[in-house]
Amino acid sequence: MSQHGGTSRGALQSSPSDFVGGRFIALPSGAADEIVVRDPADPSRVVWSSGTALDHVDAAVRAARSALPAWARLSIDERTAALKAYAAAVTTHVDRIADRITLEMGKLRSESILEAKLLAEKVAITLDEISLSRVRGYDVPVAATRVGRCRFKPHGVMAVLGPFNFPAHLPNGHFVPALLLGNTVVFKPSEKTPGVAQILAECVAEAGLPAGVFNVVQGGAATARALVAHDGLDGILFTGSWPVGRRILEANLDRPGRIVALELGGSNPAVVMPSADLKQAAIECARSAFATTGQRCTCTRRILVHESVARPFLQAFCSMASTLLVAPGFSAEPAFMGPIVSEAAANAFLEGQRRLAAQGGRVLVAATRMDRPGWFVTPSVVEVDRFDVAADCEIFGPLAQVAVVRDLDAAIDGANATEFGLAAAIFTKDAGEFERFFAECRAGCINWNTGTAGASSKLPFGGLGKSGNHRPAAAFSVDYCAYPVANMVESGDAAPLPAGMRFDDAWIASR
Repeated sequence: MSQHGGTSRGALQSSPSDFVGGRFIALPSGAADEIVVRDPADPSRVVWSSGTALDHVDAAVRAARSALPAWARLSIDERTAALKAYAAAVTTHVDRIADRITLEMGKLRSESILEAKLLAEKVAITLDEISLSRVRGYDVPVAATRVGRCRFKPHGVMAVLGPFNFPAHLPNGHFVPALLLGNTVVFKPSEKTPGVAQILAECVAEAGLPAGVFNVVQGGAATARALVAHDGLDGILFTGSWPVGRRILEANLDRPGRIVALELGGSNPAVVMPSADLKQAAIECARSAFATTGQRCTCTRRILVHESVARPFLQAFCSMASTLLVAPGFSAEPAFMGPIVSEAAANAFLEGQRRLAAQGGRVLVAATRMDRPGWFVTPSVVEVDRFDVAADCEIFGPLAQVAVVRDLDAAIDGANATEFGLAAAIFTKDAGEFERFFAECRAGCINWNTGTAGASSKLPFGGLGKSGNHRPAAAFSVDYCAYPVANMVESGDAAPLPAGMRFDDAWIASR
């Protein structure tokens, strides 16, 4: 399969490139820092190969800085029109975007289609009253001739660093509100999904956004380090792992005025209580644990099931895990999940299972590498006696740990036994149990009788602890894309003279 051109799935309009100042700049080939992306379902096929160009980071930031004044001066209606043109472009190219997502990260094409369709939906949601009302200015009376006014201004040049698991939807969720509110953007995608970002740049160009308003620089860790430490930035919007988020914070310790919004990982718990509909609970826990081959930050990683229903629940859950259909993303089979993103990811996932077993975990469903080409793995279920904060970590793959608990107290303690705090769920018919769980569980998304994976863009999306820094995305993403400025506006000419101060009209009589 070709990397670009022709009529192949997910084809690019040009060779692997950066997009800087409105121009596609071809990247070198055969370089020492070459990025090679292989189809996870057939690693013999190279779907992207290029070097990187670190000097493009500075060029992209300068282009964004140059474009900023004119873009910020546009009315919000004018920027809305530009984003609607972008929405039309990504809608036109939904199939090509979806194909590219499946080619580069392996998810089922049906899921990739849903992700591609979210791009235009994010524009509509950002323009919805739910979001815009959060950054709408207002006036308050202060005195007879004085008005207090709140207005919002863009931060400036924003770096967006995207993940591989939702390579279109998640960065789009950062840069659409950023652009709407007058910021300009430099986007560094995951090196695992560079072609998806290039298609998004093609859509920006097709939509006719001014040169420099949106830029893309490809690369790995060196490119990311150069971008997040660049003096020309005003903000960094990141979706990815806690270790990388930590390095971003470290690189910006001496820049307290720079907005940093972190959307990180999760070790998400689900609680199953005696009154739960066990079929509903088993289906939702399995869906959330293994969706996208366990490569969602909201996947259920830990299940706490009440001892009175543990046996039937675990029988159903393990049976579902061991019979899930796994197939290539472009397969016509009615599969539930595709391959994991890379060989390194497959090895890390299997090592996670081995480590849990070595620590005393009982493997109820053993994950294995599938005997077929590609990075295919089967799900894992490991029973543990309890969850412990010190031992907790995020295993980014289709692995669920389960623990049996005696009551709601123990379930809440186990749910909170983590340094993460992204998503949580409880399955119960008792509203009082839910309200207590809601009050005491530390997570940014808390669901009732539905799984941890899956969120509405009309709600806030973010977490606590190592899951984020109180900068929720989705409907609240506008909050970190603009800052409020207070104005005091005086319309009169009778400034009162304070005690101890004098004024003589003669002092200005000669004007």
